[in-house]
Amino acid sequence: MRPLLPALALLVAGSFASAAEVKYELVPDFLKPAEGRKTIGNGHGEIAVDSAGLIYVSVQEKDAGLQVYDQTGKFVKALKLPASLHGFVIRKTDEGEFIFAAVLSEQRVIKCKLDGTIVMEIKKEAFPEAQAKAGLKLTNCDVAANGDIYAVDGYGKSWVFQFDKTGKFKQVFGGPTQKVNDKPFANTHKIFVDNRFSPARLLCLDRGNNRMFHVDLDGKNPQMIADKGLRNPSSASFHGDLMCVAEIAGRVSVWNKEGKMVAELGANDTKGQTNTPGVKPEAWRTGVVTSPHGITFDGKGNILETEWNQFGRVLRWDAK
Repeated sequence: MRPLLPALALLVAGSFASAAEVKYELVPDFLKPAEGRKTIGNGHGEIAVDSAGLIYVSVQEKDAGLQVYDQTGKFVKALKLPASLHGFVIRKTDEGEFIFAAVLSEQRVIKCKLDGTIVMEIKKEAFPEAQAKAGLKLTNCDVAANGDIYAVDGYGKSWVFQFDKTGKFKQVFGGPTQKVNDKPFANTHKIFVDNRFSPARLLCLDRGNNRMFHVDLDGKNPQMIADKGLRNPSSASFHGDLMCVAEIAGRVSVWNKEGKMVAELGANDTKGQTNTPGVKPEAWRTGVVTSPHGITFDGKGNILETEWNQFGRVLRWDAK
């Protein structure tokens, strides 16, 4: 890993009421594209880290659904998975460690080994007929401790589907008929099982309403986290009591378990540079995000963020 540039001082939280400051330090130019490439490729997906520390980034290019990098940012391999893995997680189960992914263009959820071998899928036919007929636009999925799989129709009607670990349908909630604070689910871009709480909750990044809230794992008892001051939350990850959030309108934020923001990173207020995939590499600024779309903590609490960008861009901040 290359040394930090002196000019890149600590990127820390500002003054956040009732919340302890959390510090991070930018690691510039962290990811090295595969040999022969200047950038990693069209990014409109997610990023995750496995238990060995390998980094997985979804890229919308043929035969490169997931690019894999080591802890130093060196390219290792590309897994030949569908090119539209819009959202995915890496989770340990009783059977081992697996990738669970929502395949946006194929209206299905897949479960894969870490080598890319698909071992289970939830096809369109497994979804309720009413929602499937309308056309599913699945943007993310996650897995609860009991093996239940949750998938969200985030580019469609924002329905949340619950299946058992074998892929058998259990129920559907959310969507345009369930309201939280008088507003229905809208562009609920990604959902995640939040195990910081007992019992666990389901985090909903309700981008269309520019808010974040929890529901119980049965879809009931909504609890608002934040509905003001956000920049269109698009993805999240958890480490200890912390949650990091990728906000597509130009920010990465970190929140504590009590729902207080304790750090903001890479904020971009330049008109035309956020919520767009078109910012070219020559316009990128060190440590300043454009359109954060996917995010993850690694095992040490460092933050990696991938952007909605036609060239592909990943930023990293290390916990201090």
